[in-house]
Amino acid sequence: MLNESVIKVLKNNMWDLATCANNEPNVVPVAFKDITREGKLVIGDVFLETTLNNLKGNDGKIAISVYDGQNLEGYQIKGTAEYVTEGEIVNTFKAMVEKMFNGAVTAKGALVVTPTKVIVTTPGADNKKEI
Repeated sequence: MLNESVIKVLKNNMWDLATCANNEPNVVPVAFKDITREGKLVIGDVFLETTLNNLKGNDGKIAISVYDGQNLEGYQIKGTAEYVTEGEIVNTFKAMVEKMFNGAVTAKGALVVTPTKVIVTTPGADNKKEI
């Protein structure tokens, strides 16, 4: 589902996470993110309170937008998120966040997103095409 082009854009750019609950949309940029070997997207939880509340209210549905600002190549990834509070992924994010913020804040957990759709958002003939 995540081909080389999608993975490259995901690895090299910020992500925007979008959730909705009770007819109230929410979108946040995230910098603490990664892709697993299995093609799942993982996001460190530093300030995701509203996102987490929305996920509880909508069966874990989430959308992620990512794009390269130089060439406008972009993708929207829809999927289902699961929240984890322990394990290797969480430990990695905790170390990363604590280092960046000199111990002032930490990651409380991580979202593990299983993609269900990848949609091209790049301007041009493939725009809105599902990969």
